[in-house]
Amino acid sequence: AIAATHGKDAVLDAAAGHGPEAVAVIGDLLSADRMELALPSRMPEPAAWAAPRLLPRVLLRGRASALPAASVRHLLTMLAISRPGAVYTGVEVVKETCDPESLASFAWSLFEQWRLSGMPAAESWALHGLGWLGDDDTVRRLAPILRDWPGEGAHQRAVEGLDMLATIGSDVALMHLHGLSLRVRFKALRTRAKEKIEQVAADLGLSGEELADRLVPDFGLDAAGSTVVDYGPRRFTVGFDEQLRPYVLDQDGKRLKDLPKPGARDDAESAPAERKRFMALKKDVRTVASDQVRRLEGAMVSGRSWTTGEFRELFVSHPLLWHLVRRLVWLCVPAGASRRALCATPAIGGVGAVTAFRVAEDRTFADVRDEEFTLPEDASVRLAHPLHLGEELAEWGELFADHEILQPFPQLGRAVHRLTDDEAAGDRLERFENITVPTAKLLGLERRGWERDEPMFAGVQCRLSKRVAKDRWIVVGPSEGFTIGAVDVSTEQSLEFIGLSEQPGAWSPPGEPSRLAFADLDPVTASEVLADLTDLVAR
Repeated sequence: AIAATHGKDAVLDAAAGHGPEAVAVIGDLLSADRMELALPSRMPEPAAWAAPRLLPRVLLRGRASALPAASVRHLLTMLAISRPGAVYTGVEVVKETCDPESLASFAWSLFEQWRLSGMPAAESWALHGLGWLGDDDTVRRLAPILRDWPGEGAHQRAVEGLDMLATIGSDVALMHLHGLSLRVRFKALRTRAKEKIEQVAADLGLSGEELADRLVPDFGLDAAGSTVVDYGPRRFTVGFDEQLRPYVLDQDGKRLKDLPKPGARDDAESAPAERKRFMALKKDVRTVASDQVRRLEGAMVSGRSWTTGEFRELFVSHPLLWHLVRRLVWLCVPAGASRRALCATPAIGGVGAVTAFRVAEDRTFADVRDEEFTLPEDASVRLAHPLHLGEELAEWGELFADHEILQPFPQLGRAVHRLTDDEAAGDRLERFENITVPTAKLLGLERRGWERDEPMFAGVQCRLSKRVAKDRWIVVGPSEGFTIGAVDVSTEQSLEFIGLSEQPGAWSPPGEPSRLAFADLDPVTASEVLADLTDLVAR
């Protein structure tokens, strides 16, 4: 390493102080082939399932010729002696010499052969090879497998697969990794994916949420948030609706059910490639769409904010997220405004006031009167909750109706709930207690951010809880609880208590003094909790 930076002579000069024998040995070391030096003392035996004849050809760059079988066997050996964090140096030479798409296809076929052979642990380099040679298409195929592996008794394999996504490291790979951290059936895998994303974020000096803001690819869309699929004689424009579902317009602007298949008159080379690009775009956007809608809705509820610069760069200028951003009402919050003040003072315009605005079709900003609004550079921006809009709520609803703007999630039409005076002063929500609800609906709370507590004896989970502030949780105690592996053994359960706690899954029984009160929660959080519970007990 020193010779590579300072030259061979510098190392030999330093070795000279240790005598001629040291100089000779160091000279031999520096003259040796670096690939030979990297070889282990014991070479692995070739795997029977990894025979070159069972795998696709590896094409050289230019795709005019392919590696011969002997060279493919050498490539397999290179992969077999590599380890995560210690990839054999020859692999990089192969990547420089061979066609990337061909290598990715080869790696995937190798991985499939390994799976068919029972995924032997000693040969898990076939899985690791996806990280070293894979591409975005590899990611799209691997992510669904990782979601299912824990249920097939392969949790550790799934964790290794998370590392492969991080190793590929493309925007699409990190997008899928983030998706796994948010929505996967198996909590342990979801936790490990979250840890991996936080590690990537920390390496970049960002929080997990800040990284998530930057993980949404632009998918090659133009500034208007669309793309053109060119078949040669025919061209189609692809746009996106309020749920980021793609739609297709023909050259006359007529909306089609889907992109048509290439026909005999279309360009024989470009048309199939363009259709393939569209199908990949459709698949990738479907992966990210629901996450982004949920993420923005969660940001509205949690009160997350962005600087003006971040808002412009990450949302207004983003060609995909733009389709969501322009369908929502935002708040310009002056420096120093508290979250509780947002609900205490309706967002009416004025000097130094919190002001509600939307992003117009030309990416300028407009207030409720549809007059241009200038967003100060030193302000922060966040999503408006109906409780923030006061008397302007009805006006915003009329404005969006006039412009025929459909929203990605309920915002202006969102139900608002309030605590009674007695509830605000106490730590229980007795109006929901002693009501019998279906177990399936209780479990449905998990989609809204509620979590079951850690299993106790015999795998029973007794409570559900949701974090509502620092060191504050709402705890629901159902009569039966949930048994791991048989969560729906009881079809209905009574809600025995619902209270405020300083710990998840814990609550003080009646009669014990409590320092907690629901009045400590800000109105938006209280409204959203009451909405969850109202839906839970609704018949």
